[in-house]
Amino acid sequence: MRVSSDPRLPILGDPSYESKLNYQLYEILREIAFQLNALSEGYVYAATNAATSAPTTGSFNVGDFIRNSTPTELGSASSKYIVTGWYCVTAGEPGTWVESRALTGN
Repeated sequence: MRVSSDPRLPILGDPSYESKLNYQLYEILREIAFQLNALSEGYVYAATNAATSAPTTGSFNVGDFIRNSTPTELGSASSKYIVTGWYCVTAGEPGTWVESRALTGN
């Protein structure tokens, strides 16, 4: 049986309604399970709040956190660090953001 890649749900009365609906539900649940598993393992690509820099658009509240999806070691010898993300310290559009750093010991 070939199932359509059409993202819309099938129409009631369609003779293959049940199999199409089962397939759609399976695909949705599979994507959710994939993301939950990746999140539980700590993978950044699964986080919906990861970016390469602090936000420049959008509305944010104090305490909002954006994860750094591309951390690299920065700084000079004996004081190197990684930017793990950014915290919003003043609410607004886009708010005021400060880096969250982790020392690497290098």
